[in-house]
This record gives sequence, structure tokens and C-alpha cells, in this order.
Amino acid sequence: MTRHLLNDGWQVRALTRNPSGERAQALRALGAEVRQADTEDPASLRTAFADVYGLFNVQNPQTSGLDAEIRQGSNVAAAAAEAGVRHVVYGAAGVGEDKTGVGSWDSKLVIARRFRDLGLPLTVLRPMAFMELMTDKGYYPPVSTWHLMPKLMGPSRPVGWLCVDDLGAIAARVFADPDRWTGAVLGLVSDVQSIDECRGLWKERTGKKPRGFPMPVWLFKRFVGTDLITMWRWLRTERFDMGTSTTREILPEALTVQQWLARQSL
Repeated sequence: MTRHLLNDGWQVRALTRNPSGERAQALRALGAEVRQADTEDPASLRTAFADVYGLFNVQNPQTSGLDAEIRQGSNVAAAAAEAGVRHVVYGAAGVGEDKTGVGSWDSKLVIARRFRDLGLPLTVLRPMAFMELMTDKGYYPPVSTWHLMPKLMGPSRPVGWLCVDDLGAIAARVFADPDRWTGAVLGLVSDVQSIDECRGLWKERTGKKPRGFPMPVWLFKRFVGTDLITMWRWLRTERFDMGTSTTREILPEALTVQQWLARQSL
């Protein structure tokens, strides 16, 4: 997202716990101002939010846990309200305003409510599955996307997809049009393909199917907890909107799975 905002002429202040780290240096190289801040430290947030127009907010419960995610999101909301931030774009997740029992979806409803209760102008972005789940090592795709996800959800169940770079482009366009998007909750999907269909597109691109690595559910749970398992089981039976029209309205050039795979080194 930083790159898209800078390309659109915004001045970007990027916040990090480690301003000397490799990722922070990469942001500086793009032209962003990098500042130290920690979402567990409200004082650092108040300093970092001084004189800013807008804020992109996201937390990662996979690294912090759900309670910490909510606490950190609440700290951000309080500091943003104190600083008078005029537009918050929240990179969330989920499928609606009702609780599902999926922890990492329900936690984001709580955080969004904190922003609203404090009177902050808010746009909520709800991307579905990232296409990077198929390839990025950090997501353990042989175990998760290509084995347990279809096993628990069903290999023929439709999945809504969006690539991370397109989420960044959408966030930048939402920032640029607050009159249109403030108050909106935007489900973001650029393509709908089942895991079986994604396997077919992968084979079409590479000549072979993606490699899965069988792992028992109990062992996966030991490594990553229960949240993804609950999510995939929920997705096996529930119905919700996976339309692509909102995404196409904001970013007509958003990639399909086939287009995205064509750009990857597989």
C-alpha cells in the first residue's frame, strides 16, 4: 500500500517497532518517512499520529493472539481519536457484521466498533483469501492451502480471492475518495475459484499440480492454534456474498487467479 500511496502523491509516515530493520529501510527507499511506534505503547502512537490526515490500521492475530489484537486495535483507535485523524482505513477480515465463532473475524468486529464509538471516520476493507496463500512460505501452503484447507472446507467449495498488491491499490483509492467511502464496509474479491479449480490453473501454468504435504489436524492445531481450522470448517457449509463488483468498481484491473499466477515464479 505504501508504494501505491506514494505513487499517488501522498506523504506517507510508516510506523514500525524497528526503524533500523530491513523492511523499514525498504520503506525509506520508496520515499516514506519511517518512525518508531508500538501498538502496545499508546504514548508512542500519540506521538506518531500527530498532524496526520489518515491512518491505515491492521493487526495480525497470528503473531499476537486475539486478546492482544483487540487491545492493540483499541490503542490505535484511542490515539487516532486524540490526534484528530480524519479518515481511518481498516484492513480487516470476515464476511459480515454478525459473529461467526471464527476468532480472527469476530475480533475485527470489536475493533471496528471501537473506532466508530470514538467518532472516527472509518472505512472497513474485508479482503477474502489472499492469493499469496498459494505460494508464500510464511503461509505454509503445502500444509494449509493445498492440504488442510480443502480437506476441512471441501475442495470444490468456492473461495473468494484477492492479491495483496491489489488490496494496497484499493486502500490508496479509498483514501483518495473519503466522501464516497467513509462509513463503508467493503467485501473485496477479485476472483472466485475453488481449491480444485486453483489446482487446475496452477497445472495449466506449470505443467504440474501444486505439491501438498499431508498433516493431521491435531498437529496443525499444535503449531498454529484453532482459528484457521474453525474458519475452514465454517466455510464448508455457510453461504455469504462473494461478488466481485465492489472490487471491480474501485480497481477494474484487479487480477484474477489466472492472471496472478501468470506473474509468479513457480
